[in-house]
Amino acid sequence: MVHTLPSGQRLLDVVEHIETDQRIQVVFTPAPDVFDSGVIDWLRSLGALVVPWQQAIQQRFDLAITASYGGLSEIHAPRIVLPHGAGYGKLAPQATGKGSRARRQVYGLDAQRLTRDGRVLADVLVLSTNAHKSILRAQCPEALSSALVAGDPCYDKLLASMHLRKLYREALCVEDDQQLVLIASTWGAQSLFARSAELMPRLLQQLDNRKFRIAALLHPGVWFGHGKRQVLAWLSEYRRAGLTVLTPEVDWRAAVIGADIVIGDHGSIPVYAACARVPVLTVDGLDTDVAPLSANALLADRAPRLHLTDPIEPQLHSAADHFDEDDYAAITAAVTSKPDQAVRLLRDAIYRQLCLPEPGRHRQLEPVAVPQRQV
Repeated sequence: MVHTLPSGQRLLDVVEHIETDQRIQVVFTPAPDVFDSGVIDWLRSLGALVVPWQQAIQQRFDLAITASYGGLSEIHAPRIVLPHGAGYGKLAPQATGKGSRARRQVYGLDAQRLTRDGRVLADVLVLSTNAHKSILRAQCPEALSSALVAGDPCYDKLLASMHLRKLYREALCVEDDQQLVLIASTWGAQSLFARSAELMPRLLQQLDNRKFRIAALLHPGVWFGHGKRQVLAWLSEYRRAGLTVLTPEVDWRAAVIGADIVIGDHGSIPVYAACARVPVLTVDGLDTDVAPLSANALLADRAPRLHLTDPIEPQLHSAADHFDEDDYAAITAAVTSKPDQAVRLLRDAIYRQLCLPEPGRHRQLEPVAVPQRQV
């Protein structure tokens, strides 16, 4: 069940390890989501067998795998639900209107998402860390029996790709004597892209292009929420000035691995950059709606802030010079409790749900593809 491009990319990290089994036919369906633009085109580009949603909810399947919640109760199959970010890092939206405010819960581990008509929707609810199990116990204890702490396949693939850093940098046109500064923005009104319009021009004005390469990585929600043509139009002046803009089809992990420093907000990409031991700078005032004690919250608390009113290059050097391995190790621990184990644990869960013995040979964890599409 592919709700959005990010959730689909996350599902591929799991699906690619079962689709080689000739006993299994994998089909994809574009599930309902407000940010579902681009999903069908992306699935077709993969050569995937796509079943329309209205057809999918009328059939029975042996297993459904998803990284989101829309339409979950409508699908006729046992269900495996994966997280679609760096763990469960955001608070659920708060309803507007009258009435006293209730304590906000961690999104994705709440009863509103996980239950329907008194029944738990997930047969297997995948958690990245043991701490998520404690949150689930407090928010939706009836789902505890479905919980599986399996680590984070996205993190595992990121680490398995680190040895290709040089190739990724070459693909991004970064010279050996240059530093790659990666701007990473999530979507929404609180994102870096929405609230820090002056960041890109200041970086381009202040950083010598002989020493620095600047790239922007925007959440697919930005691209499909505004339209690709509009986003490229907004960034056209910066692109002419040397900004590399990565399209949403590119696997963002290649850019993170190739980066020397990441400037980000409360999204997942800066968190994964910290896990890859890339220094991270954040911008003030962009950490609303972050779940306490999450990896996102730890990063917001520990990463240095970028002050746009001060010279930028000294701040980049300071962030690299004061890089703290212990702080970043704590962030990694908040992303996964099972490093390098996610594929094995998820394969086991999938084959149990399918009631099939696992094949003797396992597909090796392949690195992230070298990016070829950039504008």
